[in-house]
Amino acid sequence: MSVLEVRVWDGFVRLFHWSLVIAFFVAYFTEPEDATLSVHVWAGYFVGGLIVLRVIWGFIGSRHARFSDFAFGPFRALAYLGNLVRGRSKRHLGHSPAGAWMVYLLLAALTATVLTGLVTLATEENQGPLAPFFGGTSASAMAEHRDGDDDEDRARPAPASATGEHRESSMEELHEILANIVLVLVALHIAGVIVASVAHRENLVRAMITGDKRADEVRAES
Repeated sequence: MSVLEVRVWDGFVRLFHWSLVIAFFVAYFTEPEDATLSVHVWAGYFVGGLIVLRVIWGFIGSRHARFSDFAFGPFRALAYLGNLVRGRSKRHLGHSPAGAWMVYLLLAALTATVLTGLVTLATEENQGPLAPFFGGTSASAMAEHRDGDDDEDRARPAPASATGEHRESSMEELHEILANIVLVLVALHIAGVIVASVAHRENLVRAMITGDKRADEVRAES
């Protein structure tokens, strides 16, 4: 008897998965300082673009890529995890209930990380697509204005500047917290993949590379 394999993850899902891994870690380990700001920013843009494409693909993609294929409730996910620990979890060809919720959480956390990053970029550097809405309120923007018009700057009340700087600091801190939450989710995801691979006797990492997983039936060798 030989194992029958079927295509589960299409090319886009696999490319999205590994591209997201690379882009996130490039952004995470690249400090948003002057020398590396552009690398950090463009990696963040890339993450945001991937998320948008993945959401679209979740409605028009192949069977197991669609959100409707893994629309499990939270109690299903908890029940699956309980059974997984006891070694009695049901194998799913696509995303398991726990895997589905990891997808939801990662997409949500990454989206929030990108958005707070865009707001931080706008307020602190007066750059990016949100600059027209949030730009010009940062200390740097106010300093530029001060250089151009000292008299007008003297008339500006100091508390407003302090409020702007506090807002920037809070947003940057939130951005960093969210990035660390994503890192924790990634660690949990890796642990879950290892446990599920052992429990169901299949290499889930390999499946995300080749796109193929073991079918529920086997075929006889001729």
